[in-house]
Amino acid sequence: MNDYDAIISTPVGLIGIRTEGDAVTQIDLNLSPTAERRAASRVGAETVDFLRRYFEQGQWSAGTPLQLSGTPFQQRVWRSLLAIPVGDVVTYGELAGRLKSSARAVGQACRRNPSPIVVPCHRVVAASGLGGFAGATAGAMTDIKTWLLHHEGVEL
Repeated sequence: MNDYDAIISTPVGLIGIRTEGDAVTQIDLNLSPTAERRAASRVGAETVDFLRRYFEQGQWSAGTPLQLSGTPFQQRVWRSLLAIPVGDVVTYGELAGRLKSSARAVGQACRRNPSPIVVPCHRVVAASGLGGFAGATAGAMTDIKTWLLHHEGVEL
């Protein structure tokens, strides 16, 4: 499946950006070796610019237009993630308390986040450490989460 609007090289590996119309629909991390691809759309180019500023200078602006498919609960969790400032973390339990849900349900919604980094699920951690990232509790994906948090000034 090679329908990326853009593919960029970043400090955490290749990232693919999928768009539809004027919105980002998905961000894929840790792509298998492939070539970078220039953005084919305005929103793709804006997302590439956002990601480059984030990785190079730590700048954050959550204005990326998103069209994310998910359940109403997942949508609530993802909107809550957008409100977590750079350099801050919350635990799955804290976020669950705000949403009147369970930590496990919040973790599952984070796992299904179709647009990591742009929707910063990496800022949600376990009560006793890092927690998982994109369904993994070890390996490349948790290494990416650790890198992102350190990049934002978070020490766990």
